[in-house]
Amino acid sequence: MYDDYIGGVPMHTDAGFAAALQDIIRSRHIDAIYPTMDAVAETLHNLAAELGVVVIGSSKETTAICADKRKTYAALHGHIPQAHSYSNLDEVEQYPVFLKPAQGYGARGAAKANNRKHAELLLETATSKDILIQEYLTGPEWTIDCFSDRHGQLRFHGVRSRNRVSNGISVNTSESSAHAQEFAHWAENINRILKPRGAWFFQAKQAADGQPRLLEVAARLAGSSALFRIKGVNFALLSCFDAFGQDVEILVNDFNVELDRALCNRYKLDIEYSHVYVDLDDCLIVDGKVNYELVAFLYKAIDEGKHICLITRHRGDLQATLKQYRLTQLFDEIVHVTDGRPKADFMTAEKAVFIDDSFAERKDSATIKNNAKLLDFLISES
Repeated sequence: MYDDYIGGVPMHTDAGFAAALQDIIRSRHIDAIYPTMDAVAETLHNLAAELGVVVIGSSKETTAICADKRKTYAALHGHIPQAHSYSNLDEVEQYPVFLKPAQGYGARGAAKANNRKHAELLLETATSKDILIQEYLTGPEWTIDCFSDRHGQLRFHGVRSRNRVSNGISVNTSESSAHAQEFAHWAENINRILKPRGAWFFQAKQAADGQPRLLEVAARLAGSSALFRIKGVNFALLSCFDAFGQDVEILVNDFNVELDRALCNRYKLDIEYSHVYVDLDDCLIVDGKVNYELVAFLYKAIDEGKHICLITRHRGDLQATLKQYRLTQLFDEIVHVTDGRPKADFMTAEKAVFIDDSFAERKDSATIKNNAKLLDFLISES
């Protein structure tokens, strides 16, 4: 995924973490580090003076409060509506209840207990010894993404619904107008009391009475805040500018966005090739549209110095078609096969890949050029 990736860094809880990070900072001349996990942010704040870098985000004190839900709830008690908490199971009058670690993120260690026996089992087997016992909230959830500048001003807040959640992470989210005035008031109160800086967020969930309750506040960038980045609110870049003393301006685009996050496949192959032979119809052009994913691959191959050859049996005016789809400058070589000969007859490069939607063409080429390693690309018909 990355051309310049630094791996093998110890976990932030390991004894060798600070030394390893110092080596990277020195060798790469790093000026700032942007932590995107609560626990890592705490560690970096404690090491900031030793590391000699700017830690982008909220202060050490704010980060510590937000990393512990007990501290968060205590600081905001009386200012933000919260779910009812129980100090022990003897206080619970109605099940189900919700158990979650005071420190943690996502859904790690959190569970719904349907009865006392179930709750006792969860407490007994919990890896964390500090577990919150709260009323079970049944309604929808929201995340409110915020940005506060170094002057303590809340410059932006945006409400989004958590439509689909996986492992505590919102993987489908869209902008929401629910409880707009109330969440705006919450954002102002949290900003005033906790004094976060840069990107931060809080989460809320609706109780049985129809009113939202605070779940948590996080002094960090939210992964799915990318919804608002598409609308022009680049939380990461705003936080960087603010960390280095620059005033910022936020311009929000006026359109609706839905964000969906899903698994994405990436592949590493052991094929060495210098040439790419690619077909046109139903391959580079599919259903009257350019296959932009294939074009992206071809441009990547061009960047790597590969020779790109279009090899096609196109029945129309080839140059007119290429001009129509703005593909005239993409190829180093164009082979227009009009006499029925096998395409393999024209593929003279020894280290090459052949991209064609036709299995018969691929099989024919593989049979004739049995020493070549050929790469099949599945071209979607949809």
